[in-house]
Amino acid sequence: MSLSPIDLALFASRMDAICEEMGVVLRQAALSPNIRDRLDFSCAIFDRSGQLAAQAAHIPVHLGSMAFAMAGIVSRVDWADGDMLVLNDPYLGGTHLPDVTLVAPLFVEGQITAFVVNRAHHADIGASSPGSMPISRSLFDEGLIIPPSHLLRNGAVVDEVLERIVGATRNPSDARGDFFAQISANHAGVARLGQLVRVMGRAALDLALEDLNAYGERLARAVLADIPEGVYRFEDVMDDDGQGARDIPIRLALRASASGIHLDFSGTASQVQGNINCPLAVTAAAVLYVFRCLMPAQTPACAGSFRPIALEAPEGCLVNACRPAAVAAGNVETSMRLVDVVMGALAQAIPDGMPAASCGSMSNLAMGCAAPGAAWDYYETIGGGMGAGVHGGGWSGVQTHMTNTLNTPIEVLEARLPLRVERYGLRDGSGGGGACPGGEGLVRELRFLGAAEATLLTERRRSRPWGSAGGEPGASGRNRLNGAEISGKVRVSLQPGDLLAIETPGGGGCGSRA
Repeated sequence: MSLSPIDLALFASRMDAICEEMGVVLRQAALSPNIRDRLDFSCAIFDRSGQLAAQAAHIPVHLGSMAFAMAGIVSRVDWADGDMLVLNDPYLGGTHLPDVTLVAPLFVEGQITAFVVNRAHHADIGASSPGSMPISRSLFDEGLIIPPSHLLRNGAVVDEVLERIVGATRNPSDARGDFFAQISANHAGVARLGQLVRVMGRAALDLALEDLNAYGERLARAVLADIPEGVYRFEDVMDDDGQGARDIPIRLALRASASGIHLDFSGTASQVQGNINCPLAVTAAAVLYVFRCLMPAQTPACAGSFRPIALEAPEGCLVNACRPAAVAAGNVETSMRLVDVVMGALAQAIPDGMPAASCGSMSNLAMGCAAPGAAWDYYETIGGGMGAGVHGGGWSGVQTHMTNTLNTPIEVLEARLPLRVERYGLRDGSGGGGACPGGEGLVRELRFLGAAEATLLTERRRSRPWGSAGGEPGASGRNRLNGAEISGKVRVSLQPGDLLAIETPGGGGCGSRA
């Protein structure tokens, strides 16, 4: 028997609350600013077959990729009660190596009933460059590759697995603390979900999930039915791959029909030598994010909500790369451009429903020092301008689209790391003009108080975020070291007193100026 609308809403809220509680545990127990302050993590629940059942509103690129890949992960493992799996391999369900995923099964009455999952970004996963976001040419340059492995068996930590992982980092004690925070988050999820299932019963949980997926699919199809049938094409480019290739195209043909949405990325550039390649799971995350934004707020984050959306990308292309293509920036930069491409195609079909392009870059900064006794690693993404829409201008200085992290408070940054923040504010004049102007980017200037290495992985330094309906494009970004401009993807050595400045792109404007 189907749940009543009220009971279904309560069930969905309970599932979401479990994911939120997992996130609270992870944040409060973690040691690194990347997890504790920036909130670069995500938590979700999957059914017994690995289909998405619920997720907290954490990081879109984490959650969409987990939803796409989890069924394949859980089906390959012989699970026992108390087990926990760890992985980061981008070609086996991960995104890029710093994002480490822990999966735990829930057993009720001796049977696998569901899975709880969390994914957190570790600022050091063993790459040669501090921050583990290198200017790489191969996956093997990007750090420790963790295939799906048991981190816990029957409730006990597998010490050799944990020590192999943390031993690859510059600060094993902090890394160990972050992994135990992830373990604790999954323990909390298993406990809370177990309580819910024991009250409901396993059969009732299965029926509730069927109802939830059916409801999500109905809401999704109702929204997609408003997109006029037809084929909509759009193309945009990546600035470069950090290895010499420039203006690398991503091409999309989006077909809307009565059966749903089909997205075909044929014609997209082949995978490149640099690290802007995407595993298909990351591409799926970007696609699903855009369509999730079209759906009403009450749409549950479950597999049913995404059933009407199909994805096709040629194997070996930029957005469906093959091992061992480098992917460190694909997860953070190419995913942002994929959002621009999907939104650009949809803007032709529903122009009032799509804003102009936002900043189009997470403006990634990874940095640190390997000096014995003074080693440190840090990673951050820097906000920019939001694209404007027909209903108003874009917000300024915010994280957009595939990232949903906070900035580390300046007080925390300066207390923990040998640097000083000399400027952090809006970048005047960077938003695209129009009837509704685009949001302004940010300016962030860091003075280094000790020797360090830094890697920048940034986009929209050559191209500009496009405007819509006659609006002007946003300003491209700019990176400078001691006043001299440096490229968008670069590793630099820093000495005490050096000043690194990052100016992020503005958002595109919407509508012609009056």
